[in-house]
Amino acid sequence: MAKPRGYCAGVDRAVVTVEKALELYGAPVYVRKEIVHNRHVVETLAGKGAVFVEENEEVPPGSVVVFSAHGVAPEVHDQAAERGLKAIDATCPLVTKVHKEAVRYAEEDYDILLIGHEGHEEVIGTSGEAPEHIQLVDGPDAVDQVKVRDPEKVVWLSQTTLSVDETMETVGRLKQRLPMLQSPPSDDICYATQNRQQVVKDIAAECDVMLVVGSKNSSNSVRLVEVAVQHGARAGYLIDFAHEIDEAWLEGASTVGLSSGASVPDNLVQDVLAHLAKRGFANVEVFEPVTEKIAFSLPRELAKDLKAAGRA
Repeated sequence: MAKPRGYCAGVDRAVVTVEKALELYGAPVYVRKEIVHNRHVVETLAGKGAVFVEENEEVPPGSVVVFSAHGVAPEVHDQAAERGLKAIDATCPLVTKVHKEAVRYAEEDYDILLIGHEGHEEVIGTSGEAPEHIQLVDGPDAVDQVKVRDPEKVVWLSQTTLSVDETMETVGRLKQRLPMLQSPPSDDICYATQNRQQVVKDIAAECDVMLVVGSKNSSNSVRLVEVAVQHGARAGYLIDFAHEIDEAWLEGASTVGLSSGASVPDNLVQDVLAHLAKRGFANVEVFEPVTEKIAFSLPRELAKDLKAAGRA
């Protein structure tokens, strides 16, 4: 069993933000998009009174709206203000870091190559910070389509939840075409994504089957399955819940690997452990090469109101 796994600091902050908002303001609290990409989390919060919407236009004027951990473009904040919404921004601080980098490089008139997956909410939010300067590079095969104004004034940024290996392959190809390509001042791929991928790499070759708990729209969860297979696991599968495990996957297997995406609560992993134990996989070895101690404070809008209400 891989560790670190499951909730990262940004996801924990986002989920707690919605829970605290419900306690403080009462239901309904509206959430634009999925607060994090996990079915169980979204369904659980909906059961507590959170209402998930696609756009601000669906939120009644004057209501509370929480923006998801993936970040939003500036125009989304403007739309919320126009509707008189009380907006609480639960964007992961590591995504906010990438937004600020995009703004800074755009102000310096750089062409910005954003490595990421087309249509992902995080990519849409980051692109919205400097749409005239940013072009998306969706993996190594997209490099040949890149066009820049000045090959000496170009920088790459990335979505925070990508495969580290594929991202660096993309960067390598970009540098072949653009030798003066600059890198961000620090890694854009978040610590949790990198840690979870590295642990899976470390154990994959010993595993006949790798199970990753996570939802199909969770980029970092999907990447974990890919990484496992690339680094020696015979097979890899993504599941939301223990009951989704196909018995055929375990036939002939002596060792099963288990991890979970950064938006997955650990009770779902424990359910998988119990499921596997009933099928003969009762000896659990935890592999923990790195200990995570990072935590993020709540969004300032919410923290201020909690303090005023004496609930800080």
